[in-house]
Amino acid sequence: MSNPCVIPTMVQDTLGDGRWMSQHKRNLAEGLEREPEVVLIGDSIIHCLMLRSIWHDLFEPLHCLNFGIEFDETQHVLWRINDGILDHVKPKVVVVHVGTYNTSNTPDQISAGILEIANAIRSKLPETNIVICSILPRGQHDNPLRKLYAETNKEICSKVANFPKLEYIDISKELVQPDGTISHHDMLDYLRPTNAGYHKCFEPVHELLIQLLSEHEVERDLTPSE
Repeated sequence: MSNPCVIPTMVQDTLGDGRWMSQHKRNLAEGLEREPEVVLIGDSIIHCLMLRSIWHDLFEPLHCLNFGIEFDETQHVLWRINDGILDHVKPKVVVVHVGTYNTSNTPDQISAGILEIANAIRSKLPETNIVICSILPRGQHDNPLRKLYAETNKEICSKVANFPKLEYIDISKELVQPDGTISHHDMLDYLRPTNAGYHKCFEPVHELLIQLLSEHEVERDLTPSE
């Protein structure tokens, strides 16, 4: 049986407003106009980051472009990559968060989709560092989707060692409280982080980006004799 998570798929315009394709075309245009150091791509967790203060305070200074689209699944991100979303940019790092909306798939299928995204990025940008973020948990209390994401994250973490210049980062460590709940202060709708929640989840990503960008500068400055 084929895995739908690894088959590039365009989102169907069921509502008739063309929003998804309009966002994709806007991202394509931004790639032609900008020279980002960092590109973030994925679902609403990436998209909504741009709407929080942490984006302006920590990510914009790193010359980031945000290619997140709400409700994207792994196969939709793959389609956007295949359609050229990365063809006109040469970032030093690409950050990925996707899988939140692959709710009807298995951990094996979702993790394969995410790793296929890494392969697609690598084929477009062979020298670029890739950062895969863990899929964030959802729901105030423990639930089957949390288990799905936890198992998917475990699958990804066990496989990324085989990929050069690829980092996996767990961004949910501070999100789930000791009693297993998620606070509305961190996730008002228990799906997308609030401003406080984004700081908990994405400050570690920012720190990793600083490290990777610094390493890239060191590599660039080294001469063959050194």
